[in-house]
Amino acid sequence: MNALYEPLGTLKQIGPEIWIADGPPVQLYGVGFPTRMTVIRIGKGTRDCGLWVHSPIAIDAELQTELEALGPVRWLIGPNPLHYVSLNAWKKRFPEADVFAAPGVLKRAKKNNITVPPHEVLTDDAPRGWRVSIRQRIVHGHRFLHEAVFYHELSNTLILTDLIENFEPHKVGKFKAFLFKLAGTADPDGKAPIDMRMTFKDPKAAKLVIDELISWAPKQIIISHGRWYRENGATELKRAFRWLEPKVKKS
Repeated sequence: MNALYEPLGTLKQIGPEIWIADGPPVQLYGVGFPTRMTVIRIGKGTRDCGLWVHSPIAIDAELQTELEALGPVRWLIGPNPLHYVSLNAWKKRFPEADVFAAPGVLKRAKKNNITVPPHEVLTDDAPRGWRVSIRQRIVHGHRFLHEAVFYHELSNTLILTDLIENFEPHKVGKFKAFLFKLAGTADPDGKAPIDMRMTFKDPKAAKLVIDELISWAPKQIIISHGRWYRENGATELKRAFRWLEPKVKKS
């Protein structure tokens, strides 16, 4: 899976003031998961211009140079308790950046003995620095995976992390493709993996937020693992989160 989305560590513009960069895979349950970060430039042409970096990937000097050509890195985002490991390395490279993380990140980091920099906890209300450009919500209901989701209005792009995974079978090999299909994360029907779906304690709480995201009618959906969606975002949300719909009892 190393070659899934090469070139790695290179910014690719996908809309006005928004870029993605694919990173090297990380190991989870013995499987290499490709990584992807999103970068949004806020306040272009003003003295407050800065970059908002979601789920930072591994960084090197070349990627740092690309970022600095766009503007100063001002905000680093750890969107859920599985996507925070790179925050400390990025904070060292960009000491002036403010760090924000989802509920539960600090607890998870301490459990795994991983250093996470001091940060503010994300809520349903976007901080003043980016609220004019980005909406945000917290998807609650899981036993520990409280994910912050974001919507960039200018590019009509919704940014998720692990709530949808969408691996292309032809890129991962037959055995992994079989595993991903069992997990419910194989393209074209990617969704939250089965272990996540089964451990939601309060699906109704999650559905309230997902319904709101659908009402925003995003065109694009960026995800961290697998093929992301360049169009028909609201339709893809309805498909991917149909598991949240109440079960109809047969009479």
